[in-house]
Amino acid sequence: MKILLHMCCAPCATYPLKILRNKQFNIEGFFYNPNIHPQDEFDHRKSTVEEYSHIVDLKVHYDFDYQEQQWLDYKDDNRCKMCYEIRLEATAKYASENNYNGFTTTLLVSPYQQHELIKEICESLSKKYNIKFIYYDFREGFREGQNTAKELNLYRQKYCGCIYSYREREMKINAKWYRNCFFMPNKKNNFNR
Repeated sequence: MKILLHMCCAPCATYPLKILRNKQFNIEGFFYNPNIHPQDEFDHRKSTVEEYSHIVDLKVHYDFDYQEQQWLDYKDDNRCKMCYEIRLEATAKYASENNYNGFTTTLLVSPYQQHELIKEICESLSKKYNIKFIYYDFREGFREGQNTAKELNLYRQKYCGCIYSYREREMKINAKWYRNCFFMPNKKNNFNR
């Protein structure tokens, strides 16, 4: 059975790929992530997928569409749903149009993603494009996958990908720095003379 695996990044692909290959599926990857901010982060994640695909002998198809402005224009709290729908619809459509027997996504490995929403979207797209959604709850292997990525020396990003998650991460880093400089007992800050 030929399966198209949507890949959000290389580290998240390690465990799902292992499981799917153990199930004797013929897997090809699909890198489509127009949400990743900034452009150099997009490029870094793409090159890490390229590196990983060579290590594990995985054929990967790439769609280099980059839609940063769409995320800047989207103010609703449901931006994660929009993000999932855009990426997963492109995956299901590509799979349907290119003679795959099914599709799935590495998004199902992360305990930080909205698992049930992703599953619901994929099931809906399965019907829309008449292509089988191959569902596995990969979350139990998240740490194993991250350890594999570390052993392979793959770049492991520190935020989901969109401009909003990037800003949230920056705010946390800045808040931690501020607390450490001014509020930690027995620590000198840079402003003491």
